[in-house]
Amino acid sequence: MEENLRKVKQWLKARLSSFKQELKQAEFRKKIGLRLGILTIVILLLPKLFPFAKEAVGYFLPPEPQAPFEADAVVVQSDVLENRIFSTGDILAVKQINLNVEQSGRVVRLNLDEGAEVGQGQLLVKINDKDLQARMQRAEFNLSLTREREKRQNQLLSQGGISQEEYDGTLGELKSLEAELALIQAEIEKTEIRAPFDGTLGLRYITEGSYITPSTRIASLQDLSQVYVDFSIPERYAGQVTPGDSIFFTIQGRERVFPGKVYAVEPRIDTNTRTIGIRAISDNPDKHLNPGALANVELVLERFDSALTLPSIALIPYEKGYKVYCYQQGKVHAQNVETGLRTNEQVHIVRGLAPGDTVLINGLLQLKDQQDVAIRQLLNP
Repeated sequence: MEENLRKVKQWLKARLSSFKQELKQAEFRKKIGLRLGILTIVILLLPKLFPFAKEAVGYFLPPEPQAPFEADAVVVQSDVLENRIFSTGDILAVKQINLNVEQSGRVVRLNLDEGAEVGQGQLLVKINDKDLQARMQRAEFNLSLTREREKRQNQLLSQGGISQEEYDGTLGELKSLEAELALIQAEIEKTEIRAPFDGTLGLRYITEGSYITPSTRIASLQDLSQVYVDFSIPERYAGQVTPGDSIFFTIQGRERVFPGKVYAVEPRIDTNTRTIGIRAISDNPDKHLNPGALANVELVLERFDSALTLPSIALIPYEKGYKVYCYQQGKVHAQNVETGLRTNEQVHIVRGLAPGDTVLINGLLQLKDQQDVAIRQLLNP
């Protein structure tokens, strides 16, 4: 009986010891779980708490120096500035004619080499004039006889050998024959076509032996040493164009830019298009400009030889006009400017800047007066 009681006590002690160990392990796991939970919450809240912590720390620390704002800039320089307008026009020969005969007849001589250069007075076309040549020979013979008779009678008149009336009759006959000969010569000239000026022949439309009339198309003759450029501009520019103004133009198929001068201005404005006609003249020594070609024209209205210019993007509009940001010794300051002529990309600065000033051209809306700035790149104006 005692033995059984002893065994029961030992068993109870063993169970009690095991229960204590299990209880300690449970408390340890509970603490570990609580600590892991707290650590997890802190990790999740750390990104949200970090800015506040950084701000709180920064309150007690000196502020970090900020890097200066970076921007591009240009240096103001004086340059030639031109106010130009653009138009299209036609190329015309200064001298151009269609060759026509004044009298009908058959062509007996033809000197029309297509594309050839001819000189003033050169014979180009000759029509049959045998009948006129015969009449001229007869008139010249009669004129020669009458002229000799007039000389003899003039001597006799001085000596009293004939009357004044008889001499006057012979002199009248002489004048009549001279007039008849001049008329025949004029008719012979009508059977010829001569070049009225130095020029270039075009395509011919007749051959030797053709019967031609005043309406027959023969060929064209054009002086290509100079050309006209006819174009028009809006009427609002009418008062700004005067003879002698410069133009520049291009034509298709040629990369070269051709210069010219305004030759004349049409005094009347076209009521249909509200434009005014302009005629310019240009030298054409190389014959590269062909009449009839389309010209893309630039007309120079104004020219400034020493103009201060800036890119348009450098200007900041405000209620009183425009201002720019000038750079000097690492800082910028706002400077009011007065503008003049504008082109597609440049603006003429009339007042407010001087040659050599450095002006910022980007990041302008982020700048403040006296702000620190670092020039990233100096660009050509």
